[in-house]
Amino acid sequence: MKVLKVNLQEEYPFLEGGMLECIITEQVWDEDVDWKRPAIVVVPGGGYGMTSRREGEPIANAFQGKGFQTFILWYSCDPDVVRYPEQLLQLASAVDYIKKHAKEFYVNPDEIFPVGFSAGGHLVGNLAVEHQSVSAKIGQTLDCKPTAVGLCYPVISKIHGHQGSYENLLNGYTDEAKTELLKTLNLDEAVNEQTPPAFIWATFSDDGVPSDNALRYAMAMDKMRIPYELHIYPQGHHGLSTADFEVNAVNEGIKKVRAWVDDCAKFFRLYVSETY
Repeated sequence: MKVLKVNLQEEYPFLEGGMLECIITEQVWDEDVDWKRPAIVVVPGGGYGMTSRREGEPIANAFQGKGFQTFILWYSCDPDVVRYPEQLLQLASAVDYIKKHAKEFYVNPDEIFPVGFSAGGHLVGNLAVEHQSVSAKIGQTLDCKPTAVGLCYPVISKIHGHQGSYENLLNGYTDEAKTELLKTLNLDEAVNEQTPPAFIWATFSDDGVPSDNALRYAMAMDKMRIPYELHIYPQGHHGLSTADFEVNAVNEGIKKVRAWVDDCAKFFRLYVSETY
């Protein structure tokens, strides 16, 4: 296994920041074979004001053991300096970078699965509904369409979502501009025929980001007849990550939630060519 960090701004000068942490299992066969894995891009939450460590490495470790190459995107989160669409461009560039370096990462470039948490779920969902317009925003081509996405207790709509996430994301915009941007950034209103499949989960008792957000996105997917899998677990606080004791000192009633990692991996396997 090797771990390396990629400064995305050095690779993509139009960016204002962003770091991609790559955790790669190397060729495991004794003989020379064309060995590849699908890739997970972990996108932590933090209200667009920070990135949560608990939603980074623990997630990568969980999926690494399930046959995925894993990457963690540490995107820029200073609302006084960066704002939409900077975080979207950083995630799009991360996906593009993995595809361009797929051979050295032992990755199938057609099997890229971003998984986001809370505000990171909003960012992943933003890429899901806007990947086709990213290149136009920067005037150069990025190959950034995900194969499918994972949305974990995601912020989806300002109507019932985490207000602070939208305040940080849109800091500095006029009220008029915010109204226009929310036509896309209320993600359930922006799902379209090019939106990829999604695995979505939340908890009913989440008092940080109501489960209504996950339901809204799932219903929008259903209306467009795009495949999705939805789980609303009855118990669990916000920010559960893997829902293991390792990242949850108070874990009463959340054992059931731990199944999400297995279920998500199985959902993504519907869209890979490798057999396990």
